[in-house]
Amino acid sequence: RASLHDLIKAGKIRYIGASSMYTFQFAKMNHIAELNGWTKFISMQNHYNLIAREEEREMIPYCASEGISLTPWSALARGLLSGNRKPEDAQKGAGPTDRSKVDGFARKIYFKETADFKIIERVKNTATKVSATPSQVALAWMMNKPGFIPLVGASKMHHLEEACGAVNIQLSKGDVEYLEELYEPHKPVELLSELQTLTTLK
Repeated sequence: RASLHDLIKAGKIRYIGASSMYTFQFAKMNHIAELNGWTKFISMQNHYNLIAREEEREMIPYCASEGISLTPWSALARGLLSGNRKPEDAQKGAGPTDRSKVDGFARKIYFKETADFKIIERVKNTATKVSATPSQVALAWMMNKPGFIPLVGASKMHHLEEACGAVNIQLSKGDVEYLEELYEPHKPVELLSELQTLTTLK
């Protein structure tokens, strides 16, 4: 941890952020930094989107109280929130892209709650209402929250252009409530276990 502070003092980097972990671990790291006079983390790259909102339990309130920005990964739930997959295809490994056909990780962290695809249908409905794409609605929903800057994976230029268009989408309070209403809690321990397994394999 001290080596990160040394990099900032040396002018090699300007700020430091962290990624997916338990809230108590993140809080402990910043507390240790404060005790030692080290630079504290100013951002958290966590897992958060319309069908994975478990971070609302602890991490998001903690970051809000400490003035820490949030840069969530998988803002489109590995493409699910683009609205181009069918429920009956999801668990079979079928889909419109090569990645969706082999994305075992997505099948482990999504599709476990019956509300997932119901929420995606609401994203599509809202997109029609506001003359946008489902992806833009999902990103606009997140950017509507203070301190959030979603990370978007793009393999084609039109993906990036579509994502940029989300900044112009205005969602009403009613739209947000409609999108959030059906959410069913997921098991966060399963996700963190999967992430730790992937890190170990790397």
